[in-house]
Order: sequence, then structure tokens, then C-alpha cells
Amino acid sequence: MRSKGFLSKPTSSYYLLLVSTAALTGLGLLMVFSASSIRSLETNGSSFSIALRQFLFFTIALPIGFLSSRIPIRMWKVIARFSFVGSVLLLLLLQIPGMGNTVNGNRNWIGFGPIVFQPSEFAKFFMILWAGSMLAKQEKAKDSRSNVIVLLVPTFLVIMILVMLGNDLGNAAIFAAILIALLFVSGIQLRLIGVTGLLGLSLVAALIITVPNRMRRLLVVLRPFSPEFYKLSGWQPAHSILGLASGGLFGVGLGASRQKWGNLAEAHTDFIFAVLGEELGLIGTLGVLALFAALLLAIFRIAIRASDPMVRFTSAGIGCWIVIQVVFNIGSATSLLPVVGVTLPLLSYGGSSLIATYLALGFVLGAALRDPEISPNRKARK
Repeated sequence: MRSKGFLSKPTSSYYLLLVSTAALTGLGLLMVFSASSIRSLETNGSSFSIALRQFLFFTIALPIGFLSSRIPIRMWKVIARFSFVGSVLLLLLLQIPGMGNTVNGNRNWIGFGPIVFQPSEFAKFFMILWAGSMLAKQEKAKDSRSNVIVLLVPTFLVIMILVMLGNDLGNAAIFAAILIALLFVSGIQLRLIGVTGLLGLSLVAALIITVPNRMRRLLVVLRPFSPEFYKLSGWQPAHSILGLASGGLFGVGLGASRQKWGNLAEAHTDFIFAVLGEELGLIGTLGVLALFAALLLAIFRIAIRASDPMVRFTSAGIGCWIVIQVVFNIGSATSLLPVVGVTLPLLSYGGSSLIATYLALGFVLGAALRDPEISPNRKARK
């Protein structure tokens, strides 16, 4: 009898999750150093300061992810009950004078002395956790699946309104996309999802049309090199495309990017994919996409195998969140989507993004460890 292939074994999801997360994190630390070195030298007098901060964030994120994987299901269910209220309170803190910090026109940061974090990043995980808990309760009670819209839409609208109070349309769009993904995961009729999605797109369109700067960002997708847009809204997407195009097959070499010398103001955050493509070429970008594909394959396989409905819905929601954020970030870098200002998970600079992602991946890892076929000697923590 032939031995089973690696992917056919239940343990493959566990190892894929660990290896892909480690590889993306390691590559992210390397690329943050490369992409930020010029800006770091100009602003801090050292090429290493931004990269060292990202490494510090990693040393915080790693134990948080480990602890997250060890939290019993019963404790997660308790946390889930208060996740919506906690997310609202976190986002309301932004509106308190002296606490909310404005960066690039968006009021989406909270500062306590040297500690600065972005509440919306953590709210993404906690809202998925809350939604997973609610969907599990509804499944257990065998309620009509059409009630899912009534259950999820109002609460996510509250969160999106709070995010928009800080003028952060990019993260509001992420929450909207997560909502649509959770509706799909819940199993409701596609017709209902389509109607909800159409209403959401209409709302986003209204928010874009009524603000000239957002309208320019939308139009620049079609013509980033146009004289009308190039030196304004088109500057970042145009130079992102130039970086990707000049990378060729194998890239210009690690650290040799030209676009990071002032052309891409957010080279180590929103446009790190462009720097990666320029320095590591098409091979590097395809490698990153393969790593994300492996990570997402692992997450969704673990979600499917989960015996607890809350764990299943939450893990699937986490996978959808990562897909959405990857699409939004890479779409911005390739000018297929407007620039929305969101990070590339595990790769971009940002402590809040990295810690929140590790918190979520720790949840998924815990789900894998509770699978008796993956960890037969470990008692399930209920």
C-alpha cells in the first residue's frame, strides 16, 4: 500500500500553519529592514531603528500567539460574549480628546506615552470571534439562516461607523468585506448575500463620491501615470508599478530598491509588496503568494475539521480576514484597487497588525492542537 501524501495527513495543516507563518514573518522582518532603511536613517539617524521596532513587536506578538493557542475553548466563549462591546469601547477611545492620534488624515491610533496602537486591528479579530460565537449559537438552536443578516449586519454597521468617524475608509471597507465573508460562511442564500453586498457597495460609493480626495484615488486606478493624477494621487501607485516592473524575474537584489529612496512614502507599510517585487523579482512575489496560499489552505482545513461550531466559524472568519487584507494590499500595490492604506499581514511594518494577526493565528493553532488526529496525546481543552 502506498503511503499517504503529506497533504492528505491531518497533521499537514498544523505544520503548514507553523511553517508559512514563520516564513512570512521572517521575510517580513527582512523586507521591513530593507524598505525602511533610508527613511529610518533620515528620521532617526540609524538605518536599523524601524526594523528593530518591528522586531520588538515580533517579540511581543510571539508569546501572545503562543498563549492564544493555549486558551481553552470555554474561555474563548466567555471572551466572545464581550468582544463586540470591547471593540466598541476601543474604537470610542479614539474620539476622546488627547487619546486619539491622527496619522495621514486618519484618526485611528491611540497613544499612552510611548505606547501607540491601532484599535481597529484588534477589533477585526474580536468581531470575528463575536460573530463566530453568535453563528454557533444560532446553528445549535437551528434558527433560520436568514436571521444571520439581522444578527450580524447591525453590529458590523456600528463598528464601521465608529471607524469612519476617524476618516478611515480603508479599514471600514475591510470590516464590510469581513461581514460579507461571514455571511457566506454562515451558509445563507447567495441572493441575500448579493443584496447585502450591493447595499454595502452603494454606501461605499456614496462615501467615495462625496469626498474629492477619495474620488481621485478611485479614478487614479485607471490612469496612474496620467499628467492629471501622476504628481498627486497617482504618485504612490505609479511608482509602485515602476518598482514591480523594474524587478524583472529575479529582482535588482536585496536592499537595492530605487523606489524606496523617497518615491514610496509608505514603502515599509502599505507598499512593501512593491519593494519586495523590485528587489526579489517575480520569483519573490510568487513565493510570497505561495506562502499565503499555504497559510490559508492550513487555516481553512483546520476550520473544516473543527468539531466545535464556534471554533469552525471563527477560524474560517480569520482565514477570510487574511484573504481580504492580502487582496486589498496587493491590489493597491498593483493599482488594481484604489490605495486604501492597509497592511500586508505578517509582512508590513506595524505592531498592532502583527500582534493582532498572531493573536488570531494562535486561535487557529489552538483549534489544530485540539484535533485528536493531530495531537492524539493532548486532552481537548473545553
